[in-house]
Amino acid sequence: MDVLRSGAIDAASALEELTDAPLLATLGQTHRYYPHVFLAPPWPEIYATDAQRRHGMDVALVEYDRLQRVYPLLSYEVTLLPKVDVVARADFVLNTLAKQ
Repeated sequence: MDVLRSGAIDAASALEELTDAPLLATLGQTHRYYPHVFLAPPWPEIYATDAQRRHGMDVALVEYDRLQRVYPLLSYEVTLLPKVDVVARADFVLNTLAKQ
């Protein structure tokens, strides 16, 4: 099953917020992905910055809130991932997809 890796939507929503350019409307219609999105909520207990994740929890919370608004506007079904270990999260995703 094709599961969405939605970096383009994430990036476009951030750029649209910074520039007010209407990027999401075009992207949402021309580049459709799998209609179900799994969104990982911010998890302060395990959050860490590193070379790839240079922003802090405050920025992560803003991005999370934005993405929770954006995906439904583009007609994606959003399911929040539970704050459990990796194996349990993988099982959650597979079980959720199996029910569709």
